[in-house]
Amino acid sequence: MINIEKMASVLRALPDPAFILSRSGKYSAVFGGRDARYYHDGNGLIGLYISDIVKTEKANWFIEQIELALESGALLIKEYELSNKDVKGLSDEGPDQPIWFEGRIQALDFLVDDEEVVLWVASNITQRHELEVKLRELSDTDQLTKLFNRRKLEADLAVHYETFERHAMPISMLIFDLDHLKQINDTQGHHAGDKAILTVADICRAELRKTDVACRFGGDEFVIVLPNTNLVHAAQFAERLRARFNLALSHCSVDGIAVTVSIGVATMAPTDRSYEDTLKRADGALYEAKRNGKNRVISA
Repeated sequence: MINIEKMASVLRALPDPAFILSRSGKYSAVFGGRDARYYHDGNGLIGLYISDIVKTEKANWFIEQIELALESGALLIKEYELSNKDVKGLSDEGPDQPIWFEGRIQALDFLVDDEEVVLWVASNITQRHELEVKLRELSDTDQLTKLFNRRKLEADLAVHYETFERHAMPISMLIFDLDHLKQINDTQGHHAGDKAILTVADICRAELRKTDVACRFGGDEFVIVLPNTNLVHAAQFAERLRARFNLALSHCSVDGIAVTVSIGVATMAPTDRSYEDTLKRADGALYEAKRNGKNRVISA
């Protein structure tokens, strides 16, 4: 059998730190944390409160998790970040990237100083988190332009449609493609065509707000989503964007015919049953712009 002394040795040898935390956020005991690559000795925390160590907003989050674990009695698993900006007494200057942890929080069936307590095991998952972020970026990003791809767009549009249904916030879409790009590809090569596509992508990044979404929909076709923007303002923005595109693409021409941009615009309407309905109307407006001579903006 393992006696108490041996059990204490086992707890001290744990690679990840394990904390006994009270409902009020007091560190009652600290075990483990022997993996020196990631952790420092945590014994100095005993007797302190979470609010003594980290700033109010982050401390409140920790207390909320402790309460959730105590109320549910079930194992709670949470991922969270900590940076120098969260810890009291540290300068805001320092590494840009926070440290990510996975917390496993379980209510215990005894009291410490008349308070309910939980076991909180913290595992450093920074490398795993960074890898997950990179993989997610790769799956959401168009390789050529570094704009979002169609997969990411469709996921975002589903969220925007829910927002529209719930709050009736105007959400507009622009769908556009490059006129005469095929002639450029055929006569000057796909490198020249890619250069024109990259020019369009760069202008999108420069002109859009942080809340806007731009994606390469496929080939030379792009979609821009403009939250909190009605049809009139979206069409005005589309005209400014078209002028910027045309100016930047004026050097791309074949036999005197320059590459230009045709744009279709639509806004989510109460009759739309999904974001696909809005996108179809914007696409119809784009084809109307093409039929009417190209290099123009048409609103659905």
